Amino acid sequence: MFSGILVILIPFICGYLLPCLPFPCLRAINFLLNIMVHIILFLMGIHLAFLPNLANNLLLIGLYVGVSALCILTMNALALAVLEKILPWPGQVSDTPSPSLWCMTLDSLQLCAVVIVGVALGLTQFSWLVWARQASELLLVLLLCLVGIKLRNNGMTLRQTMINRRGILVALVVAISALMGGALASILLGLPLQIGLALSSAYGWYSLSGILMTDAFGAVIGTAAFFNDLLRELLAMMLIPILMRHHPNTALGLCGSTSMDFALPVLQRSGGLEVVPAAIVHGFLLSLLAPIFITLFSVPANA
Repeated sequence: MFSGILVILIPFICGYLLPCLPFPCLRAINFLLNIMVHIILFLMGIHLAFLPNLANNLLLIGLYVGVSALCILTMNALALAVLEKILPWPGQVSDTPSPSLWCMTLDSLQLCAVVIVGVALGLTQFSWLVWARQASELLLVLLLCLVGIKLRNNGMTLRQTMINRRGILVALVVAISALMGGALASILLGLPLQIGLALSSAYGWYSLSGILMTDAFGAVIGTAAFFNDLLRELLAMMLIPILMRHHPNTALGLCGSTSMDFALPVLQRSGGLEVVPAAIVHGFLLSLLAPIFITLFSVPANA
């Protein structure tokens, strides 16, 4: 059990413990992360194409994505609505013009296209493509190391992270309510509980959930996990400008782990600079929890 967790955490921690890097290096790391995400998703598509009865499995993936996303996001929204009532956001967030959603939608569609291209190549059944899974696992190790470096260089110390109680509180509400949604999804879909919990544990980190879930539970669950988390990011980008003025806790919570990177510019433009510290802490904590939880809930399948 602990060996599986260490395989995920060691590169993550090693990256985090490296000294802070100058801005040009960080820009190169961000570029490399973007490239690696696309490569990993491409390899995941190849692996998916090797499944028998691919057409039937695609229908099953659609069912898993629809039910799991609905359960997880509904539980998140309900829990965050309660938080809005009990502990509303202090002060009033800025009411700034909403950013255009067109480019963000294109980015999400581009990720889907990468998976589809991988599937198309995989359908050729070339013998050398069987190495796609091993290659994606090696790339994931490097990806986690780079993410650790990125977290270390986000400009916030651990003390600053612990001080921002709003970010911590929203992250805990999201983490717990997502697990409840995953448990509900497992009941509705007739899946083992650990699969439902694992599906709910990435909090929008699709590149991580896709490959880890594929390794633990197979390509069907892994692909469902990817699209589940990608859908979360897309919906969050669309809903942030609508929710931020009157429901800022919900707007932040629905972003999941992406609140410290992909969703951060949207949060800032919709809610002002005062939202940024909580958004970074919220995304930071969920990014730390995601690999731990997914690995823990995947242990029974690997045993």
